[in-house]
Amino acid sequence: MALDQLAKRFFPALVMLLVAMAAYFQASGIMQLVASSYLDTGPAPSPAPRPLRGTVLASAADVAGPKTAEPILSRNPFDSVTGPLNKVAEAADSTTASTPQLDLSNPLSAPDCGGIQAHAITESPDPLWSIAVLQATGDTMGKLRRVGDAVGDKQVAYIGFNTSKNSPSVWLTSGATLCQVLLFAPSTPEQPAAPVAAAPPPKDANGVPDDIAKRIQKVSDTEFHVDRAVVDNILENQAQLMRTARIVPEQKDGKVVGIRLFGIRPDTLLGKLGLQNGDRLEQINGFDMASPEKALEAYARLRTADSLAVKVTRRGAPVTIDFKIQ
Repeated sequence: MALDQLAKRFFPALVMLLVAMAAYFQASGIMQLVASSYLDTGPAPSPAPRPLRGTVLASAADVAGPKTAEPILSRNPFDSVTGPLNKVAEAADSTTASTPQLDLSNPLSAPDCGGIQAHAITESPDPLWSIAVLQATGDTMGKLRRVGDAVGDKQVAYIGFNTSKNSPSVWLTSGATLCQVLLFAPSTPEQPAAPVAAAPPPKDANGVPDDIAKRIQKVSDTEFHVDRAVVDNILENQAQLMRTARIVPEQKDGKVVGIRLFGIRPDTLLGKLGLQNGDRLEQINGFDMASPEKALEAYARLRTADSLAVKVTRRGAPVTIDFKIQ
């Protein structure tokens, strides 16, 4: 068959083939033109030099050089506000170095915290149970505090015993300064102790001040009638009336179940209120004494309570002592 006859016979197919090829090349050219307008590919990389005959081709890591994240850290493409990440670390180090540090080299000789008075301090092997009654400038009365509580513009750092001053003490911090509040301020030749203005109140045969002893009426071993003035006197003079008592948190299976009372004799105030040496105090008016927070709440409500139900464990048996406050 002649060529012109074949062309006439398959003319429609040849036209469609030529149209398809023209459309393909046109689309390919347009896509390259659009890509070149949006992407700056830069100059084409020059091919790596071929190694000389007889030499060993270096590895890709040797040709490219050691990899490092320094360009990303210095540029920080993920956050334009923070800036270079490596400079942030340097700034943090300089800030830390300039912060003044608290000097704890000799806490026993820390200066006195002016304007703060200690009414009672009780130290416990567990720092959470060490408590102190402190009165700061502006306070109408002493408030119960423990480690971490604020006293004016200061914070309680530690409650313990100052062996060099022979007195219980509370250490407080304010920024980089450390001071302490002594329960019994020592007398020195430069600052002699203040003279006693009046004779101490008379005491009964058991050593309890007479004005307190006569206001405690024992109905039975577990029931007492107490004048409200006794409660007020206890809260205001804890250091003098309860200095012989010692409390120790008692644990069972790793959990505090109460506080054990030691140093209680019949001639002490707590002894006259029906407590005995070795009692484990567990609850006061339903407040669990195993929790420092609940103990503080019970203490806060003691002044306004009309009755008290004190639950203790005595020689393994539960005992409830009821107080009617008149």
